Amino acid sequence: MAARLKEAYEKRILPEMRQQFQYANVMEVPRLQKIVVNMGIGDGQSDPRMMENAVVELTAITGQKPSIRKAKKSIANFKVREGANIGCMVTLRGQRMYEFMDRLLSIAIPRIRDFRGVSPKSFDKFGNYTLGLREQTIFPEVNVDAVTKVRGMNITFVISGARSADESRELLRKFGMPFRA
Repeated sequence: MAARLKEAYEKRILPEMRQQFQYANVMEVPRLQKIVVNMGIGDGQSDPRMMENAVVELTAITGQKPSIRKAKKSIANFKVREGANIGCMVTLRGQRMYEFMDRLLSIAIPRIRDFRGVSPKSFDKFGNYTLGLREQTIFPEVNVDAVTKVRGMNITFVISGARSADESRELLRKFGMPFRA
């Protein structure tokens, strides 16, 4: 069974984008290539259980086991040594990517307190969008009682084929991203 947002992209969003931006070919239309979820764990080197808890929570949220990221160089001000575990990340593609995006937009984001929309300015020069979340407890997959420390995460939507941030913004808006007015 195909993901709900993938069907929406193929049946509704693709023709609308093609007509709106006058693309000559279907392959010119921007598409969501991957979603990267990154969670930094600052106290992961002092307490290894924090890293284990973060991995378990990120696995529950994304449905895929994250890879542990190590520090590339030592930074004394941050008390980080080269090779120390400082975070974990997951790259989602295909079916899992669309299912995660569906859960994020329809379940998790509406659970954010005092939510007024996401920033429409968080696009890079390639048209990719990065969204920062302050806590992992907005996802229903995470057991709030088992959370030892509230951690934030960055979610990056990598969009291929977009010529500008406006095209990427319009694609995400059609998917249902609640941009601030």
